[in-house]
Amino acid sequence: MKITKMECFVVPPRWLFLKIETDSGIVGWGEPVVEGRARTVKAAVEELSEYLIGKDPMRIEDHWQMLYRSGFYRGGPILMSAIAGIDQALWDIKGKYFNAPIHQLLGGACRESVRVYSWIGGDRPADVGIQAKEKKDAGFTAIKMNGTEELQYLDSHKKIDDLIERVSSVREAVGNDFGIAIDFHGRVHKTLAKSIIKELEVFRPMFIEEPVLAENSEALREIAHATTIPIATGERMYSRWDFKKILSDGYVDIIQPDLSHAGGITECKKIFAMAEAYDVAVAPHCPLGPIALSACLQVDATAHNVVIQEQSLGIHYNQGSDLLDYLQDSSVFEYKDGYVDNLNGPGLGIEIDEDYVRQKAEVGHNWRNPVWRHQDGTIAEW
Repeated sequence: MKITKMECFVVPPRWLFLKIETDSGIVGWGEPVVEGRARTVKAAVEELSEYLIGKDPMRIEDHWQMLYRSGFYRGGPILMSAIAGIDQALWDIKGKYFNAPIHQLLGGACRESVRVYSWIGGDRPADVGIQAKEKKDAGFTAIKMNGTEELQYLDSHKKIDDLIERVSSVREAVGNDFGIAIDFHGRVHKTLAKSIIKELEVFRPMFIEEPVLAENSEALREIAHATTIPIATGERMYSRWDFKKILSDGYVDIIQPDLSHAGGITECKKIFAMAEAYDVAVAPHCPLGPIALSACLQVDATAHNVVIQEQSLGIHYNQGSDLLDYLQDSSVFEYKDGYVDNLNGPGLGIEIDEDYVRQKAEVGHNWRNPVWRHQDGTIAEW
């Protein structure tokens, strides 16, 4: 079997899909994307395709090593996201060839299902108490919310008071036995992080996410010593080498690799195992499309230390198309009592509606994250 064609589709709301064809008729799907840089990743995939056309798709580990190590300059969001989508599609082909879900080829499942959480609030969260209650009524057992809008190194106490009020309204709406994750999106600087997090302890959050930017991870030492709330980070880390230091430092409780950014199924299976050796939990990042989510669920099924899975159904970014719209059978992502069952169909376990993909690719997208500025005109973290 040989790879004959690789084709990318820029589709709304902000995704990039990849289809890999073979001379046997088996095709695989992947989701290589960096939000806001879809066309850049598309160009990277097209460059990398020159190494793969005519090759055996079954040699996934060798292809991964070649795509990563054959470049003198390695890593980073663009290259690793391109490799991730290719890797997902190759695993999809392999699973279909053996008529088995990918998790069977990774050693088999160690769970029957995985807990999922839903998003509430937007980039500038409001009415989060009402939204949280709606998610609880829909059967979810946990939510994640953006904690705050942009913050300066030192900022007004009102912004902090507003954050506390929002989290309080969520806890009051859903009760004590419900998970609340608070995503700071790297918007908080070290000067404020410790005091803000200390005030949140009374609400017993499930975790706080990216209290500082990934490149400022040395600050996690002070933050970890100042709080009892579990700390999560990792969506902006792209390989096992990026995760190596934060795991060995020991200040992170939950890592959040993204299977469409951190090298795909092949790499993230290794990252999950590294974390297990440090007694660190995994909550994969995935505010993306159905291919990315199915890749997550395939690896989740094999990983003892996965505690919860992000998914994007109804997320504020999904304008015009949502998670289920590109599937022939959306029931595979049926959430029951806050959990989703393992995907047991061949390959990724989903069937992409290619006609719909091609139709929406005619629409495309040019999604960009907002550019925020502080009152003094300086650029703010989004």
